[in-house]
Amino acid sequence: MISSNDFRPGVSIELDGGVWRVVEFLHVKPGKGSAFVRTKLKNAQTGSVVEKTFRAGETVPQANLDKRTMQHTYKDGDQFVFMDMETFEEARLSEEQVGDKSKYIKEEMEVNVLFWNNTVLEVELPTSVVLEVVETDPGVKGDTATGGSKPAILETGAQIMVPLFISIGEKVKVDTRNDSYLGRE
Repeated sequence: MISSNDFRPGVSIELDGGVWRVVEFLHVKPGKGSAFVRTKLKNAQTGSVVEKTFRAGETVPQANLDKRTMQHTYKDGDQFVFMDMETFEEARLSEEQVGDKSKYIKEEMEVNVLFWNNTVLEVELPTSVVLEVVETDPGVKGDTATGGSKPAILETGAQIMVPLFISIGEKVKVDTRNDSYLGRE
């Protein structure tokens, strides 16, 4: 059980037979009446977002999530196949379950897969990945690190903005949380 006073972004709770993740929260202490916590919750299975209000100090069951490190082995149609490297069990996730994170997943990449009651919920990517640039405008002599940026397409199909001096074939480090260029590898 977790108290509504302990809600933070990213905390998972069980509500109405599902797993919900706290996206935003606000403790409100009105002049009259008792305090309450206004939250924005995202359903881990469906992705729907709702706003819900809890009394201050109200307890709700905390979701017992199991995090396993798995390797992306291959893509079968529209499903991503992940393998547990200890038990060699496979887990399949659809493109909807993976969401926009699919643009950074490549074969043999290790990711964290979250399970709840042996049901796959979502994939957690590392905060940064190293990928090869497969398409971008050619660099020109005199382009500097502070000069500007240009679009580049990476080996997984993701498009990010890179400095002008980056050329095709170079490996770049990308922040998976905000699609930003972090440097060359």
